[in-house]
Formats: sequence, C-alpha cells, structure tokens
Amino acid sequence: MEDLSNIGVIKDILRRHGFTFSKALGQNFLVNPSVCPRIAELGNAKPGFGVIEIGTGIGVLTHELAKRADKVVAVEIDERLIPVLNETLSEHDNVKIINDDVMNVDLGSLIRTEFPELEVAVCANLPYYITSPIIMMLLEQRLPIKSVTVMVQKEAGARLCAGMATRSMGAVTVAVNYFSEPEVLFNVSRGSFMPPPNVDSCVVRFNIKDKTPDGVDDEKFFFRTVRAAFSQRRKTLANSVASGLPCGKNVVLEAIAAASLPENVRPEQLPMEQFIAFANALGRLVPDK
Repeated sequence: MEDLSNIGVIKDILRRHGFTFSKALGQNFLVNPSVCPRIAELGNAKPGFGVIEIGTGIGVLTHELAKRADKVVAVEIDERLIPVLNETLSEHDNVKIINDDVMNVDLGSLIRTEFPELEVAVCANLPYYITSPIIMMLLEQRLPIKSVTVMVQKEAGARLCAGMATRSMGAVTVAVNYFSEPEVLFNVSRGSFMPPPNVDSCVVRFNIKDKTPDGVDDEKFFFRTVRAAFSQRRKTLANSVASGLPCGKNVVLEAIAAASLPENVRPEQLPMEQFIAFANALGRLVPDK
C-alpha cells in the first residue's frame, strides 16, 4: 500500500477520484503516521478479534486494524469514498466496507453475521458533531463488544472520561460510567489531520462492563432524570430536575430527602450510587413517568 500518511500521496488519490472534503460530514482525515497504529494496538485489534470501524476516511486506520485483527467491517456514510477505499485497501482480504449511516445499521445483526466466533471491538475517528449520539448508541444497545476506542474532540474526551462527582462531569459522563470504564489514552494535535480542525483531539477507550450497576428500578427513567439534572448547568439538582421533568419542585425535594441528600446538592456532586438512589426515589413519587 502507498504511504497514506504522505500528504502528497493522499492529495493524488483524492484528486484522481474527484473527492473533496465535506464540512457537513465533519471530514478530517488522519495523516500523522504514528496515531493509527497506536489506536489499533490499544483498541483490541488483534488475533481472535473482529473490529467494527465507524468512518474510514481514506482507510489509514482501516489498514492498521486489518493488519492486526482477524476481520474488519467498516461503516462509511460517504459513498464517494468507496472507490477510494477499493484502491487503498486492495491488499486486504479481511475487510468489508458497508456504505451506510452507522445510526441506521443493525449492529447486533452485523456482529452475529460477520463475527460469529470472534470477540468484537469498535474503533472510530468520530466526526465531532455526532460524537455523543454514536457513543450512546453503542453503549445503550448493550452490544456484545469488549471495548469502544474513539478519537474525539479533546474537550469532549475530558467530559466523557470525567470521574463521577467531579465538576467536569455531565449527563454523558454518568451514562459512560454506567456502561463502561472510560479512560483517556493519548492526545492528538490538530496538525495530525488534513484539513486540520480548529481544536485538538484525544483518543479514549471505553472498556465495556460485564454488568451495569445494581439497584436501578427503571433504567429509562434513570437516564431521563440524569439528562434533566444536567439540563441547566451549575443549578441545583432540585431546580434542574423540576424544570426538566413533569413534576413539581416539592416532589423533587421529597425525593432528594428520601435519598438522604442535602436540599441544595448539585448534580455534579453525586456519585453513581446516589444518582441511582435519587432517581429511584423520584420514580416512586412520579405516577406517570
């Protein structure tokens, strides 16, 4: 394969295929030669594993994944990249490209069909505009995967991997910690991409838990409560939840008391077990939740 970290090579390939970058799709292709091998190594691309890649670019990461894993299924939304990938990945017979929006793909069925006897991991260089929806889709579907390793905006990575009961946390932090053990692996400068974005990035990995936390009465209501709690940043839990859910502040305060929390507690002060206790208490007080 030609050196796909060489900007001259990349420009030549894209020119021959008449490809131009799409701002709407958030396309920034990795050109730093050291980054993709690290993502592949840290993202469980190894013998005995199949890897789902989300968003291929011109196939730089796909190539590194295919060198290490038994099989790679890459989901790429931009049909203009398919002929490019047919060229750049021609040496690999263990890569399958699916031209579709990953949000519309039945990933459970894909895993059963494509990786029947393999462990499965997900790797992706995600467009910034759709980072959280894709991550939450992967987690909430409870797919039989071992890890999700993704490139995200540096600020988003800090929020995703923030500890519970810390000032940096948000609703997505609670969800990520509920389903996985998150960690920031390494930072990636904006100059590692073509065209360079306006922000730096980082690579994060979510190691999927075998079992989610105990004691949640109603998981759907739990996450509705979490989203409401962080709907108004830096407000108290009582004010945010009362505004975000169809229940009065007095009901929320009653739930806070039932969970043995101080009346003026803020959502970013709560560890997982206290969030669960509060959501359970509130759920018992809200008849039409």
